[in-house]
Amino acid sequence: MDLWIAGISQIFTLSSLVVIVIGVAVGIVFGAIPGMSATMAVALCLPLTFSMEPVTGIALLVGLFVGGISGGLITAVLINIPGTPSSIATTFDGHPMAKRGEAGKALGIGILFSFLGSILGCLVLFFMAPTLARFALQFGTFEYFSISVFALTLVAGLSGKNLAKGLVSAFIGLLVAMIGLAPIDGYKRFTFGMSEFDGGLALLPVLLGLFAVSEVLKESETSFHSKRADIPAFNMPGFFGLTWNEFKGQIINLFRSSAIGVGVGLLPGIGAGTSNMIAYLAAKNSSKTPEKFGTGIPDGIVASEASNNAGIGAAMVPLIVLGIPGDSVTAMLLGGFLIHGIQPGPMLFQTNGNLVYAIFVALLVANVIMLCFEYFGVRVFVKILSVPKHYLLSVVMVMCVVGSYALNNRMFDVYTLVAFGVFGYVMLKFEFPFPPLILGFILGPMIEQNMRSSLMTTRGSFLPFLERPFSAIFLVMAVLYVLWIMFKSVRKRR
Repeated sequence: MDLWIAGISQIFTLSSLVVIVIGVAVGIVFGAIPGMSATMAVALCLPLTFSMEPVTGIALLVGLFVGGISGGLITAVLINIPGTPSSIATTFDGHPMAKRGEAGKALGIGILFSFLGSILGCLVLFFMAPTLARFALQFGTFEYFSISVFALTLVAGLSGKNLAKGLVSAFIGLLVAMIGLAPIDGYKRFTFGMSEFDGGLALLPVLLGLFAVSEVLKESETSFHSKRADIPAFNMPGFFGLTWNEFKGQIINLFRSSAIGVGVGLLPGIGAGTSNMIAYLAAKNSSKTPEKFGTGIPDGIVASEASNNAGIGAAMVPLIVLGIPGDSVTAMLLGGFLIHGIQPGPMLFQTNGNLVYAIFVALLVANVIMLCFEYFGVRVFVKILSVPKHYLLSVVMVMCVVGSYALNNRMFDVYTLVAFGVFGYVMLKFEFPFPPLILGFILGPMIEQNMRSSLMTTRGSFLPFLERPFSAIFLVMAVLYVLWIMFKSVRKRR
C-alpha cells in the first residue's frame, strides 16, 4: 500500500498529468492516421524525455502507448483502413456498421471496450506480474515454435468462404517473410542481388500497401469528381451505443478476448497485431451466428479492441519483471528506461519500487484520459466522412508514403508500399483474404528462427517438440483445430 501511495503522489502532480494528457492526445492522432503507429509516436517523442525526470518521461511514453493503440480504431471504423496493425480485425465489422449508418455506435463500442480491455490488462500487470513472468520464463524455442504454428493454423478460420484461398494467402505471407537474411546463418534469400532486400520487408509498408493503397486503387475505379463518402447518421443510443442487455451479452466476449490479448502480450515479439485477429476468430467460432461476422455486428469490434488494449498491460509484464520487451512499443519503452539509468528486471521492484507503481498509476490515468478524449471527440471523428473522398484518400495516400518513408528514411519502403498496394488490389479482385497473408508475414520469422534453433540443440530431431509438455499441447491443439475446420467444411457441403 505504501508503494501505491508513493506512485499516486508521483503521478498526481501538474507536470506528470500534463504530459500524460499530451501523450494520450498525440498517441490517438498517431494511431488514427494510417502510416503512423504507437511505435512511431514513442520513437519520435523519446528524445523529448531526455531532460525530464524519470517518472515524468516514462509517464509521457505510457500515454503515447495507450493513445496509439486505441486510436487505430477510428480510421478502421470510418474509412476501412486500420490506423495500426492492432486494429486490423476492427475493420471487419466496424466499417460495415459505419456504412449502415451506425458509425457512432461502432466507435462507441470500440472506445468502451478498448477502455475495459485495457483495465483488465492493467489488473493482470498489477496483481499477477511476478507469477505470469515466471510462467512465461519457462518457454523456450520449442514452445515459441509450437505457439506460432498454432497461431498460423488459425488462418483457416480467417479465410472467409474459400479455405484454399486463405491457405494460399498464408503461404504467400510466409514466402514474403523469408525475403532477406536467413536467421542464424545469415544466408541471403530472394534478394536478387539487391542490398535493399537484405533486411527483409518492413511490416508497416506491407500493411499499408495491402489495406490502404489497395483501397485507394479500388475507389479509383469510379469517378472521384465531387465524390463524398456517405455520411452516416450519428446515433449513439444508450451507454456508448449499447443497451444494457447488449452490454451484458458482450461480457463473456470481453473476458475471453482480454484473456487472449493478455496471453499474447505476455509472449515477447508477437504483439497486438496478432492478438486482435486471434480474438476475432475465437469470438466467431464461439458465436451461435458466425455467419454474421463481417457484416457489421458488435461482437467483432469488442473482440478486436478488448484484446489489443488488454495487451498493453500484459506487454509491460516481461518488460518490467524480466527486462524483455513484449512488442515493438515496449522495446522503445525499454530505451526510455535505459536513457534514465533504469534497468528493468527482477530487482527493479526492490531497487526502484516507487517508479514501478508510478507506472501502474500512469497506465490507469492514461486509460481514463483516453476514454474521455475519444468519447467526447467521437462526433468530430465521424465528420471525417463528410470530406470528399478525392481529398480524404489523397491525404491517406500522402500519409502512407510519409509514414513508410519515415520508418527507415529510405525510398525502398515507399516502393514496397506501392508494390503491395498493387498486389493487394489484385488480391481484392480475385477475392483472396488479407488477414492470412499478414499473419503469415508476422509469424514466419518467429516460426523459422525458433524451429532452426530448436533443431540445432536436438541435432535435427523433431521428437523433443512432442516431449516438452507446453510445446506438445500447442501442436496437438493446432492439429485438432485443422481437423475440426475440415470436419465443419465437409459437413457443410453435405
